[in-house]
Amino acid sequence: MWIDTHCHLDAREFDADRDGVVARAISAGIDMMVLPAVDRASFTRVRDCAYRYGYVYALGIHPLYVAKAQASDLEHLRRVAHSACTDPRFVAIGEIGLDCSEGAPAMDLQEAFYREQLQIAYQLQLPVILHVRRSADRLLYYLRRVGVTGGIAHAFNGSDVQAQAFLELGMRLGFGGAATYDGSRRIRRFATQLPSEAIVLETDAPDIPPQWLRVHGAVGRNEPCELAPVAAVIAKLRGISDQDLAQVTGRNALTALPRLAQFIVSPP
Repeated sequence: MWIDTHCHLDAREFDADRDGVVARAISAGIDMMVLPAVDRASFTRVRDCAYRYGYVYALGIHPLYVAKAQASDLEHLRRVAHSACTDPRFVAIGEIGLDCSEGAPAMDLQEAFYREQLQIAYQLQLPVILHVRRSADRLLYYLRRVGVTGGIAHAFNGSDVQAQAFLELGMRLGFGGAATYDGSRRIRRFATQLPSEAIVLETDAPDIPPQWLRVHGAVGRNEPCELAPVAAVIAKLRGISDQDLAQVTGRNALTALPRLAQFIVSPP
């Protein structure tokens, strides 16, 4: 059972051949995808994609999109998320978080949106899907302050102490294409050494392509079908079979996002 816990299937990059993207994912053995929103305009798209293809979705405002967002978008998220709580395919608040990379929106604005979205998650007792980029300590600070527990730290690339802190808050850590790069030493070490209950798999498609999609300086579009070969790399790093990795990461995904259990039979 392969679960892609982070795939932007609604992205414009897939508009020309979305059915083909899904067909290739099914052929590769991908049983489920989690489709996180990134802004108000994508709320309807992720829900529609989830229903069209039998997947699940999350609602949130990504930190890189907050500069174009309005305060009213947060209230809209609150209303839509509250209504969606009766929708079994709605599983989390996300993608939310903080991004400290160069050129990112002002941190005070990012933090304001992050805090409010954590409050929504707390009030609705939902897990969160977190964008983590050089921001783990501040993310953890607000998780503790608001009292949110559970979810996924997407594309984790922090420290050992930060990894343990996320795990203590009931979070799981997402690994994908970056783990296939020989130069991603810290990510590969985490993928190798973290306890088995810590890891979930993701593609972030169409972004974060695996190493084999970068050829002669060109970067190919990532797809959810790449999850299986990415998983094979991680399984080899951990010294276990692909099947064992599928089982443990499947269980972890269900722990991180409990509403998934309505669609997935928990592996033994």
